[in-house]
Amino acid sequence: MTTSYDRAREVKEFDESKIGVKGLVDAGSATIPRIFHHPSHNLPSKTHHPHQLSIPTIDLSLPHPTLVDLIRDASRNWGFFNVVNHGIPQSVLDRTISAVRSFNELPTEAKSKYYTRDPKAGVTFSTNVDLYRSEAASWRDTIQMRVGPDPVEPEKIPSVCREELLDWDGQSTALGERLMGLLSEGLGLGHERLKEMSCLQGRVVVAHYYPYCPQPDLTVGLAGHTDPGVLTVLLQDMVGGLQVKVEMEGEDVWVDVKPVPGSIVINVGDLLQIMSNDEYKSVAHRVLANPFKEPRISIAVFFNPVRRGETDLFGPLPELVSHDKPALYRDFTMTKFLGAFFSKDLRSKSLVHHFAIRTEGSIDD
Repeated sequence: MTTSYDRAREVKEFDESKIGVKGLVDAGSATIPRIFHHPSHNLPSKTHHPHQLSIPTIDLSLPHPTLVDLIRDASRNWGFFNVVNHGIPQSVLDRTISAVRSFNELPTEAKSKYYTRDPKAGVTFSTNVDLYRSEAASWRDTIQMRVGPDPVEPEKIPSVCREELLDWDGQSTALGERLMGLLSEGLGLGHERLKEMSCLQGRVVVAHYYPYCPQPDLTVGLAGHTDPGVLTVLLQDMVGGLQVKVEMEGEDVWVDVKPVPGSIVINVGDLLQIMSNDEYKSVAHRVLANPFKEPRISIAVFFNPVRRGETDLFGPLPELVSHDKPALYRDFTMTKFLGAFFSKDLRSKSLVHHFAIRTEGSIDD
C-alpha cells in the first residue's frame, strides 16, 4: 500500500527542523528526501556529457583598450567569463572560502539560531530561498547577508565568518566598480555610466555550501536560472559543478565552468542585458549536485541599483536606442522588477522575457 505524498507538509517539516541539507548528511542519510527529487527534464542527461568548451578567461593586467574589447566580447557572446590578475591576493580568496566552510560545519545548534527566512534579519541562513515556491528543492545550504546600501550590523554576522565576509564585500566591490567601468566603455558610454545609475550600491553576499549528495542523479545543487541584477562576482573553490547554457549550431548545450586557480567568475545579469538593449546577455546557469565527499563552496556578490522611487525608471539606456535599434524592453521601476523576480521560483524566472516589448500578442502585467 502506497502512502500519499504531501509535499507542503514535508517541506514545512524539513524547514522547521533548521538542520539544512548538511544536517541530513551528518545524520548519515543514504537517500535524499522526496522534496529534493527533481523531474527528469531538470536533471543532466545520463547519456549526454557537457560540451568541452571553456568560458573566456581574461587577464586584468592587460592594457585598458584591450580589456574593454575582451570584456565586451565575452559579455556579448558568453555572458560569463573568468578574470585573473585581478589584484585580490590568493590568501584572501582562500580565507573567504575557509570561513564559509567553517560556518557550515559548525554544530547544527550553533547554526540554527541564524536559520530564518525573514529578509529584515539582515543575515539569513536557510536551505533554498525559494523552498516553498519551487517545483523541487535543491541540495545546498546558504548564508546570505545584506551589505549595501543599508548594511547589516556586523555583530549579527556569525563571528566565524564575519571579518572574512565583510572584507570580501570590500574586495569584490572594488573589482565590481572596475568591471562596470569597462562594461560601460564597451557599450560606447562613459566609464562612470553604470556607477551613476547606482548599480554598485545595492549589494547582497550569498554564500552557498553544497555538501556531498548521496543521490546526485535525482537532484541538483542549484536549478537552472539567470541572475536578475546587473552583475555577479563569484568566488568558487576547486570542486566544480557550475555549468552555463550556450547555443551551438542551433542547439542549447551545458558547458562546465571549470575552476581556474586564483580566478573569479563574472556574469551578466538580466538587468544589464535589458539596460544594454541586448548588447550584453544574461545566460542560464546551474550547479550539479555534489557527488564528492569534499563540499563545494561559492560566494557570490550580486550588484543591483538602489534607486527605488516611482520616478526612477530602468530599461534600455537612451544612448543605446536608435531608429536602427529601437528599445527591446519597456521601462519599469525596481519595485516592479523585484516584484516579478520574487513572484516565481528561481528556475522559472525569465525577467528578460517578462519585460520584453512584444510586437503582437503581448501580455502586459
